[in-house]
Amino acid sequence: MSDPKKPTVDSLGIDISSLTWRSSSEGAGAIELAFSGEWVLMRVADDPEGRVLVYDHFEWDCFLDGAKKGEFDDAV
Repeated sequence: MSDPKKPTVDSLGIDISSLTWRSSSEGAGAIELAFSGEWVLMRVADDPEGRVLVYDHFEWDCFLDGAKKGEFDDAV
């Protein structure tokens, strides 16, 4: 179930087909990112449901800080 306070691509009126997506790798399962104003969008390549996660820059900066500090190293 989604968080009702969290914006969605639809509620923000973002046309994801007009964005430049950066990919972690080639092929299915790659993580793709796009930046649209104050929002960071994340999706999985070839997701049949076309789901897109929306983060603000504070959330994104917190994630990057944790990754740089190795907080997710045990997930590999």
